[in-house]
Order: sequence, then C-alpha cells, then structure tokens
Amino acid sequence: MRLLPRSSAIVGLLIAGYCAPAAEPPGAEWAYGSFKRPAVPALPDPKLQATNEIDRFLLAALAEHKLAFAPEADRRTLIRRVYFDLVGLPPTPEQVEMFVADKSPDAYEKLVDKLLAAPQYGERQAIFWLDLVRFAETDGFKADDPRPLAWRYRDYVIKSFNADKPFDRFVKEQLAGDELYPDDPDAVVATGFLRHYPDEYNAVNLEQRRYEIITDITDTTSAAFLALTSGCARCHDHKYDPITQKDYFRLQAFFAGYWPTESPLISSKERAEYEKKFAAWEAKTTEVRAAIAAIEDPYRKKESNRQRGRFPDEYVGLLDIPFETRTPIQRQLAAMVEKQVYVRGDVTKSLKPAEKEQIESLKAKLAELSKEKPTEPVRAMAMTDLAAPPATKLFKRGNWQKPGDELVPGFLSAIDDRDAGAKPLGASSGRRAALANWVASKDNPLTARVIVNRIWQQRFGAGLVRTSSDFGVTGDRPTHPELLNWLASELTAKDWSLKHIHRLIVLSSAYRQGTRGTVEGEKVDPENKLLWQFPRRRLDGETLRDAMLAVSGQLNPKAGGPSVFPELPPELQKSAGAQWKVSADAAERNRRSVYVFVKRNLRYPLFALFDAPDRNETCSRRFVTTTAPQALTMLNDSIVIGFGKSLADRVTKEVGTDREKFIDRAFRLTSGRPATSEESAAMLGYLTRHRGTASEAAIDLCHALLNLNEFLYVD
Repeated sequence: MRLLPRSSAIVGLLIAGYCAPAAEPPGAEWAYGSFKRPAVPALPDPKLQATNEIDRFLLAALAEHKLAFAPEADRRTLIRRVYFDLVGLPPTPEQVEMFVADKSPDAYEKLVDKLLAAPQYGERQAIFWLDLVRFAETDGFKADDPRPLAWRYRDYVIKSFNADKPFDRFVKEQLAGDELYPDDPDAVVATGFLRHYPDEYNAVNLEQRRYEIITDITDTTSAAFLALTSGCARCHDHKYDPITQKDYFRLQAFFAGYWPTESPLISSKERAEYEKKFAAWEAKTTEVRAAIAAIEDPYRKKESNRQRGRFPDEYVGLLDIPFETRTPIQRQLAAMVEKQVYVRGDVTKSLKPAEKEQIESLKAKLAELSKEKPTEPVRAMAMTDLAAPPATKLFKRGNWQKPGDELVPGFLSAIDDRDAGAKPLGASSGRRAALANWVASKDNPLTARVIVNRIWQQRFGAGLVRTSSDFGVTGDRPTHPELLNWLASELTAKDWSLKHIHRLIVLSSAYRQGTRGTVEGEKVDPENKLLWQFPRRRLDGETLRDAMLAVSGQLNPKAGGPSVFPELPPELQKSAGAQWKVSADAAERNRRSVYVFVKRNLRYPLFALFDAPDRNETCSRRFVTTTAPQALTMLNDSIVIGFGKSLADRVTKEVGTDREKFIDRAFRLTSGRPATSEESAAMLGYLTRHRGTASEAAIDLCHALLNLNEFLYVD
C-alpha cells in the first residue's frame, strides 16, 4: 500500500471530515427549541437601580460576579447618545440645553417618545435592515447596470419602521406580499426584498444563473429572518447544525417559481380600468405603430439575430416556442434570453435619411394621439411567482448538473418536519405565502429571538448572541439566554412592535450607564459581555456624513424619492465618469446618507472607508476598523474640509467674529457641551497664532473640531 505524502494525507482527512454526515449538534436547543416567557429575577440588592425588567436580568448576572452598573451618564452625554441611536443625528445645542434644564422626572422618557415618533427614526433604523437584505441599486458583477426602481423598497422600509408596522406583517410582506396582500401597494413593493440578489444578466449559462439566483434568495432569507447558515447544507448535510441537505432544497423549493416583474402599484380594480383604456388607445394607434414597426423592426431583428448567436440552440430556441406552451423552467430561461436578445431601444442612428424623415412624421402623429393615452401607473421592482413552479431536485454535492430526488417545499426538520402543503393563490403558486406564515408565526422559535437580538446589537454594539446571523452551534451562546427569551416573548405579546423593544432598551438603566466602569469589571469581564458599563462606539460612515451636514447647517431633511449622487473626491470622480453623475442641485446632494445611491461596484468612499458593506451579500454586523486612511481622509479630503468651511460660515453668521463666542458655539455644535476653560484657552491660542486670515483660521478650527473624538464617537 502506497502512503500518501503528509500534506495529501491531511487534505484527505479534511475531505473525509467535510463529507461526513452531520451529527446531532450539542447545545442547539437554546435556538431551535420553543421559548416560554421566563420569570423576571428579583433584584439581588434593593439599593441597585433597575428601571425595568431588562435591568433585573442584567443585574442578576452581574451580581454573580460581584459587579453592578456603572454610574449613570450625565445628561449631555445621554441626549447625544439617544439622538444618534434613534434618529442618527446629533441634537442641536438648544435641544441639549432644554433637556439639561428639564428637571421633571419623566424628561428622559418624553425625549425618547419624541425621537421614536420622529420621521428621522425610520431613516436611521433602515440602514441596519438594508445591510441585512443586501439592498443595492445596481446589478453588481462587471456590467453593474442600474436598477431604476429599487429605491422604492428603501422607502418602504423607512415607512414601515416609522409606522411601527408589526414585525410579523413586515416579514410576510417581504416574502409574499403579492400573494397575501395583492391589493396593498406597499406589500408589492416589499417583495423587492427578493430582487436584491446580484445578477450577471448577460451570462450565457442560464441554468447555472437561475440556480445561483434562487440560492442567493434562499441563503439571504435564512440568514436575515432566522439567523441560520443554511447555505452550508447546499452541498451536504450541515456539519454542525441540524440542517440536512434535504432541508436546504425544500427551502429552496419555495422560490423555484420566482418571476421578477416591474409591478404597477395600483389595485386590481384600477389595473382593470387602466388596461381597458390602454387597449382602446392601442386600437386607435394600430396603423401608426405598425408603420413605425415596419421601418424599425428590420434593424432590431438584425441586432437581435447577432445577439442570438451568443446562446446555444437549446436556449435561443425557447423564443420560438409560444409562451403558453412553454414549461415553467422554459419560461424562466426564455425571460433571461429575451432580456439580452430583443432590442427595445432607439435605433434611429441606424436608419437611412429617408427612413428618419418617415419615422419623425409618424412619431409626430403618434405623439398627437398619445394625448389620449392613459397615464402609465407607478411601478416597483417586485417579485411574483409562476402558478406551477419548476420541479426542485436535490443536487448531488450542490452541483446543478447532477440532479437527484425531486422535493416539495417543506420546513426545517429540526423545528417543524413537514411539507408546506402550499396551495395556489390567484396566478401565483402560494408557496411563498406558506413560508411567510411559518417564518412569522409566534410558534417559530427563531424569528422573534433573532430580531430582538438585532435590536440589542444596534443599541449596545453587540447582541446578546454576538453572532447575530448564526444562531447555530458554531455561533456564540447567548450571554443572557433568559433575557433573550423574555424580550422575544415581549415582542410577540406586544403585537410584534419593534418600537416597544427599542423603547424598553433605551429607557433601561443599563442603557443609561456611563462608559467608565470599575477596575473590577475590567478584570472579571474584559469584553463587557455582562454590560457593567456602556460600550463606547464610533459613528459609522453614513451617520458621520449626516452629522457633518447637520452641524454645518447644510442637511436637507427631504424624505423619500429617487436616490441622490453627492460629489466624489476629484480623483475618483474622474475615473467614475458617467457611472456617478453628481446631482446638479446642491440641496439634493446634501440629503441624508440613506438616500445616497447604492452602487455595488462603487461604494460612496466615506461609507466604504468607515466599514460600510458592498451589499453583495447579507451583512448583519459591520466591522469596526481603525486605519490610517480614515484619519488622512478626515484631515485632508476636500469634501470634509468643505464641511469645516460651511461650519465656520454658519457659526460666523450666528455669533459674529467674536473669538470667544465663535469657539463656544462651534464647540457646542460639534460636541454637545461647552468647552472647558483649558479647551477654550487652547483654541483661542490657536486662533491667535494662526498665520492665515481670520476666515482661514476659523475654517481650520472648525475642521479640527470635526476630527475630535467627541465628534466621531458616541459615549
């Protein structure tokens, strides 16, 4: 027997382990088992401060290690913290002083309620969700073509958070809004969740492309709503979690009939009326449109034939089969071919001079007749389903070219081992509706746990389960499992209200702690998992830009609508060219960062620099890096320096050129507090020693204030 070289032997062992069947994982029951509302612990010491039930759970755990909460943060720190957390903007100096002066016992509670009701709340909370669902406004891959209607989904998310839409309804709308609520325009827009997959639309291997699309939808759905790494089971039974390969493809079967569409946002009654009027207009313009087509179609056909040559006969031949007689898989593949083959754009440049004259005359007639054409309904990038989806098969080793047994949609065997039993709903299969009802059920042990954990992560920087999209065996165990279950039960008991959970957390004594705890806490729990102090956090790129716009007086509060293109650094703008056409209106450029265009292959530089994801795949928690380019950009970038200039202009306009008043106002705007005597003296000395003009000195000072830790961090 020939012995393998050592390296080959290791590879062999790894392969053997990789292919081994999954064993029943130890310790998975905390996530997969049903939860009951646990009893709230008694306070370990009556002297301890507990505002609500959250504190009692945390203090009980701290007491076991002879720890307690840090002293409460001062009011200036607290208002700045809760403003950034709930609305993503700094409070104005006037708002700070009003809160500091309000001595009523419910002053903080009133502030929290005000922020939860503010329209900016949804704009801030949407960022986390858009990361999670990999929202983008371009396809990705090399072409990275735009998706002009994608922004409606972003507005839907903001609107839903502001309205405190019950989270179970929010889930159902995104997975199956078209099936469950067909006459609700918001529910149709919500299915855009299923359209955010990166898409190489000009790919030639269409069966592989189809498989990659439904794989991406399956994996993202599993991660976003259930915090499961189900994608690991695509090629074999999950190595650690109780997810079999059969489970994976039963989940994928829910999406087998996917049918992308640009759906009109009107009711069925309005749609019938529109179609009636449109048919009448078509009848009236038949001759003119036929004459235009007679001239243009030969040129379109020539280009289409050229494009047809890119595809194998088995794909391009689908176009010659009438739609009604195509099989479900043929319909999906043919739609991919059609997008690349049929030329629908302007072919005027290819026409001969005489033909151009004819076309111009005919189009003038058509324009006259178009006065009677019904207004095109507003549309959204959405998803629906074929009534009879293609069969789903278990692919051996995950290889789409090696199909195995046929499977029907079903749920995870470790939680609910049964087929979905989906029934058609209208023109759709009803499969996604069955999945949505299961995911959003109060009986599902994962969904409520996962979302309350994500909210906890937003407020404290890390979740009770730190691996917030991996509730499996290799993920972290919950630091406070009973608190996690209590919050999950509280969410479902309060009609799935996310605002209720946010409110509970920010009103808690745990949230109101200062950032300086005890030496004992540092020794016992250096990672602060027990929350013996509030964790200091740096602003993310979007919030940093919004804060600079706000303090410099330039922030445009306009909400909703198509995305905007703020200016890029000159060197990047030159290379980006037409890919990033800067919005002409300065006010539009200065809208909040959630409205900045999301291009997969060109992330806005400030966001990318401060760890924003590229939105090619789901992101549940951003990295927080500290790099030299971050400091160099904040110190040298022309856009950031421009914010400093605008801040100086604002302060000068408000308080004049008196240096002491200038310093006080600029410091309050950026840091939320008055400068100390030492800080004032240092800044006054800086202005005095500055070799430039008074205006240049003011700009440099304001630019420096934008680089202070007190501006960049939330205590």
